Amino acid sequence: MKKIISGTALALSVALGTSALIARTASSAPQPAPSPSQVVLSQWNEIGRKLVTMAEDFPEDKYDFKATPAQRSFAEQVLHATASMYYFTDPAMGQKPRYPDDPKRDGLKTKAEIVAFAKKCVEDGAAVIKSKGDKGMSEWITDPESKQQLQVSDLAYGLTEHSGEHYGQLVVYYRLAGLVPPESRPKK
Repeated sequence: MKKIISGTALALSVALGTSALIARTASSAPQPAPSPSQVVLSQWNEIGRKLVTMAEDFPEDKYDFKATPAQRSFAEQVLHATASMYYFTDPAMGQKPRYPDDPKRDGLKTKAEIVAFAKKCVEDGAAVIKSKGDKGMSEWITDPESKQQLQVSDLAYGLTEHSGEHYGQLVVYYRLAGLVPPESRPKK
């Protein structure tokens, strides 16, 4: 009887182990590489997510905090980093950038208004990337500032990098204000 139970337990263990191995092998099979426009979209959305998360997280009573008097406030940094995304979005759609200078705080006074603005900037750019797809992102346009010819995807990468640089500045604002940036907090 012991041999039957031991044999059955062994067979069951082997069967379960084999099933787990097959399931793990199937799920770890290589996935197809994302398309070039999917890569751009992923990077665009990632820096957008970080900027929006900071805008949502930073205390509203500290929105006018400046690292030094000569620098932009936290709110102005968020507005600059996100509004500048239209230097991709608008030219990619054949239009002039809608914010040749940083947006004024007149219509963007509250944290809620700034967060909504930041989300819209990111979403508008993501929508353009999706609508262009691989073919449209490889088309040539003129950079609105340098007047150089470049591919639409390169303009998107440039604005993603620009937003990343301002993300880094916002991290400093967090630290100087005695706060821990969302990306630096322990994951739950």
